Amino acid sequence: MKPRTMYILGFGLVIAICASAFIISPAGEFGGADDQGSNKIEEIDPDFQPWASSLWSPPPETESLLFAVQAAIGAVIIGYFIGNERGKKVAIKNGEKLETVQAKAMMKSSIEGPNK
Repeated sequence: MKPRTMYILGFGLVIAICASAFIISPAGEFGGADDQGSNKIEEIDPDFQPWASSLWSPPPETESLLFAVQAAIGAVIIGYFIGNERGKKVAIKNGEKLETVQAKAMMKSSIEGPNK
C-alpha cells in the first residue's frame, strides 16, 4: 500500500475515534482532568490544603491564546520534522539521479579525451 494511502487511512481513523466520543455520548460534558482531580480530592478529604499555588492566573482569553500558541508551536515542530524527512527522501532520490548523470558525463569525457 502506498504511504499516501496509509496517511489518509490513519487520518480517517483518528477522525473516527474523535467523532465516536460525540456519537456515544451526545449530551456528555467533556471537562478537563484538572477539575475532576480537584473535585475528587475535595470529596476524599474536605480539609485538604494545597501546598503550592499558581504564581499567575491569566484571564480566560489570555489562557486560550497561550494554549493556541502552544498548539501552533507544536504543529510547526511536527511539520518541520515531517517536511525534513520528506526532503531527505527527495534529495536522496534526486542525488542518485545526479550521480548517475555525473558518472556518465565523466565516462564520456574520459573516452573522448580532454580536448573535445
